[in-house]
Amino acid sequence: MDLSDPRTTADLVAGLVVLLGLVGMVVPVLPGTLLVAVAIAGWAAYVGEPRGWALAGAALVVLAAGAGLKYLLAGRHLRGHGVPSSTLVVGGLLGIVGFFVVPVIGLPLGFVVGVYLSELNRVGSQQAWPATVAALKAVGIALLVELAAGFAAAALWLTGALIT
Repeated sequence: MDLSDPRTTADLVAGLVVLLGLVGMVVPVLPGTLLVAVAIAGWAAYVGEPRGWALAGAALVVLAAGAGLKYLLAGRHLRGHGVPSSTLVVGGLLGIVGFFVVPVIGLPLGFVVGVYLSELNRVGSQQAWPATVAALKAVGIALLVELAAGFAAAALWLTGALIT
């Protein structure tokens, strides 16, 4: 591996940004999917080879599918447990507030607290906790789907980096 070669440097930079994006999918401070997509698209533009573009295109399709699928599956899970959209809106708003108030864990913490408080107000304490648990599971489902898409895209990029 010749670090003075610009192509090797491009591969390493893209790989580091992809890795940072994968971390960002778990730690909600970084825009993980966006980082992975930009790194792979930038790498393909730099390489400029048809095989690189084809694998980058496939990786971007996987990321887009994962982004859509995570909302679809999480929403289906929540609807299956009777959690209304209004509760999710309150959870989302408190998640945004939590993101700025408590570093790193504020977004999921605010979301959970928001869902619990909304359900507490809507149905009382007996049913609020099961809805909150369903919301936590939905967040976990979304995280796993996004991470799986990120790893699949990273594998496609790595394949491209090795064959181009």
